[in-house]
Amino acid sequence: MSSTAPQVRSRLPRVAPRTAQAAVQRARLTVVPRGRTRAPRVPFVTLVSLILLGGVIGLLLFNTSMQQASFQATALERQASDLGARQEALEMDLQALRDPARIARAAQRQGMVIPTSAGILDLGTGAISGAAEPAAGAPLPLAPPAAQRPSFLDPAPVRVRVPAAVGSSGGSTATGNDQGNRGRNGAASPTR
Repeated sequence: MSSTAPQVRSRLPRVAPRTAQAAVQRARLTVVPRGRTRAPRVPFVTLVSLILLGGVIGLLLFNTSMQQASFQATALERQASDLGARQEALEMDLQALRDPARIARAAQRQGMVIPTSAGILDLGTGAISGAAEPAAGAPLPLAPPAAQRPSFLDPAPVRVRVPAAVGSSGGSTATGNDQGNRGRNGAASPTR
């Protein structure tokens, strides 16, 4: 690569003013090979190290938060099962309190009896309709009535009389051979 600056200078006429020649002399351009500049490695290594460090720290924080969420979910599940068991126990207590026999015993202890007739009080007018009479004082039935078995479950027995079998010898008793040929009802079965 040769410089083109001397050729440009020679083409210029010598008649040009001195200032133009001085400007051309000052502006002599030469082609300089471009130098390769390398970026310093320290900032790149630092950047990659910071990204890796941030990723590891982020993963550790994410793992820790997931474990905390898991522990909290386990605690909430345990609390839900405890509350479910408590609700079931309270419902059983409520069913025991609603038992009609228990209510009847508590009413009898307080002296309550079954009324024979009821009077209805109209709250708007204050009038009583119906024949209100004092209760007779009969005790409350605390025990439920005994269960009765339906009659169709106990049909009358059917008895069938089986006539006695008549033997060939005119009513004589059976011999040892005949006894082996007897069926379930004691009658002799026919031999073949």
